[in-house]
Amino acid sequence: MTPSSIYDPPAGAPKHVLCVGAAVLDTLFRVRTLPSGEGKVLPYEMLQIAEGMASSAAYAVARLGGRASLWGAVGSDETGERIIRDLTDAGIVTDGIQRVEGARSAVSTILVDDNGERLIVPFYDPKLHHSIKDFTHDDIAGFDAVLVDVRWPSLALEALRAARRLGKPAILDGDVAPDGVIEQLAPEATHIVFSEPAAQRLAGVTDFAELARLLKQKFSHAFICVTAGAAGSFWFDDQSDLVRHSPTIRIKAMDTLAAGDIFHGAFALAVAEGKTPTDAIELSSIAAAMKCEVFGGRSGAPTRAEVMARMDMTETPSQL
Repeated sequence: MTPSSIYDPPAGAPKHVLCVGAAVLDTLFRVRTLPSGEGKVLPYEMLQIAEGMASSAAYAVARLGGRASLWGAVGSDETGERIIRDLTDAGIVTDGIQRVEGARSAVSTILVDDNGERLIVPFYDPKLHHSIKDFTHDDIAGFDAVLVDVRWPSLALEALRAARRLGKPAILDGDVAPDGVIEQLAPEATHIVFSEPAAQRLAGVTDFAELARLLKQKFSHAFICVTAGAAGSFWFDDQSDLVRHSPTIRIKAMDTLAAGDIFHGAFALAVAEGKTPTDAIELSSIAAAMKCEVFGGRSGAPTRAEVMARMDMTETPSQL
């Protein structure tokens, strides 16, 4: 394990990461087992929380000591006000969230079982993302990195383009998306971190090392990483032209919801801070794993002090 001191934030003001995409009010129900057919399921715990891919990533940035701004969209309804209020209270700068007249805010119902697995029923009103938020390159210039998800592709594309033109990290959360969205966004990204399902859908294989290799061939201009849950992460090392494996810590998973989002937020902050790929992925992997030990979606995201303390007390297998 690398000494945790190298994960200290750099001197000066905290790095500022812009996250672009989903803002959702989630209702989480904790159940013993996920349903396998029709009937009634009785939860034994419940929580409502504003999250979503970009929102949860922004929360991870804030928890790890960075500054996080969110550009998303909510409806002009009570749910939208709740989402903005919750995210603001979580330490995220929400001035860039649009209120869309005539649209309903995004909501999800999520069941989480005792093994930490989940069943998600999301609703996104198509009207939320019909337009593109107006911004200038000067608006992007104040950020140290830009992270986008796939929920608002038109805005994500423009944000990535602006970041690249300004020489800033332009990071894509490569999750499962409608056909053509990843292919549209990827050319403008400097870094792409794929989820396992999205990577398999794009590359057509299941072996993680082969996934990383094939995706690097497809998107050769970008840094490529594939997250693999308990198996850690597989990424293409541009220095050696080899696929590297970064393992993660062993945990008892209680809730895997938002783990990938925490990984992306931690990774974006680490890249903004100038961390090497190895160090950025290790920090992100441990933050994401620690989140899985806590029920409550993104609310389980650890602080940087908690991550560093865990690094000091945990041994992970050597990197391959």
